[in-house]
Amino acid sequence: VALYKSVPTRLLSRAWGRLNQVELPTWLRKPVYSLYIWTFGVNMKEAAVEDLHHYRNLSEFFRRKLKPQARPVCCLHSVISPSDGKILNFGQVKNCEVEQVKGVTYSLESFLGPRICPEELHFSQAAPGNSFQQQLVTKEGNELYHCVIYLAPGDYHCFHSPTDWRVSHRRHFPGSLMSVNPGVARWIKELFCHNERVVLTGDWKHGFFSLTAVGATNVGSIRIYFDQDLHTNSPCYSKGSYNDFSFISNNNKEGIPMRKGEHLGEFNLGSTIVLIFEAPKDFKFHLKAGQKIRFGEALGSL
Repeated sequence: VALYKSVPTRLLSRAWGRLNQVELPTWLRKPVYSLYIWTFGVNMKEAAVEDLHHYRNLSEFFRRKLKPQARPVCCLHSVISPSDGKILNFGQVKNCEVEQVKGVTYSLESFLGPRICPEELHFSQAAPGNSFQQQLVTKEGNELYHCVIYLAPGDYHCFHSPTDWRVSHRRHFPGSLMSVNPGVARWIKELFCHNERVVLTGDWKHGFFSLTAVGATNVGSIRIYFDQDLHTNSPCYSKGSYNDFSFISNNNKEGIPMRKGEHLGEFNLGSTIVLIFEAPKDFKFHLKAGQKIRFGEALGSL
C-alpha cells in the first residue's frame, strides 16, 4: 500500500489529460475509439453523435453526450441515480463511519471536512456535544443515509442532480488520485478521504443533502457546470488542505437550485459519486449491492 501511495498519480493524471486533448487525425479516430469501445463495452447507439469521426480527441469522446431518450428520469421515486455505474454500497450511516466497499470504512468527518456554518445552510444549531453525524441531521426522527456509485471507464461520464435540492456550498479537497476500482478500495482504508474530491453541500425537502465527486487516476479533471472557479488537479497543493466556496450571497440567498435529472458535472474518465443525505426513517433504497445502474433509475424513496 505504501509503495502504491508513492506513485505520482497526480502527475500521471495531468500527463494523461494533456494526451487526451491532442487532436487525432481523422483517419486515426475510428480505430482508436473502436479499440476503446471494444475494451470497455461502450454502447455507442446511446450517444447523441454516433459517428466516431466527430470526436476530435479522447477527451471529447469520454465526455460524449447521450440521446435525450436514452436515460428517462424516474418520476415515481424521490432520489434517482445521478450517473451510470455500479452500486458499491448503500444504507444508513452508523457510528460516524461510511463503508466504501463491504467491510472497509472511512470517517464521515474526514470525508466531508469540518461542518459548514449552520447560518449558511439554514440548518438548526446542533448541541456542541453531539457527534458529527448527529450535527448533520437537522430534523427530529430523520436518519443519515449514504450511497456509493462507481463509474467504470466505459460508463457515461456526466453526472446529474439526483433529486430536487439546493446547493449552498462547495468544498474542494486536493489530494491523491489513486484508483477507486473496487479491488483497490478493498485494501486502502479511507481511500476516498485520500483522493481529490469535490463536495457539494446543501439541502432538500427532508434536510441535509450532499453529493461528492471523487477523483481517481487519470480523472484529475472534475467539472461542475455552474462553478467556473473550480480547478482540480493543480500541480501544487498542501496535504490535508481544502478550500471552500459559498453559493449564498447578498444577491443570491437561495444558492443554486437543482432539479432532479438536471446536468450537474462530468468526469474525464471514470470515478465515484458518493451521496450522503438525511431522510425520514421510512426511506427505502431500491438497490442491491453490486448491481449496475444507469442515470435516471430509482435509488430510493419514502
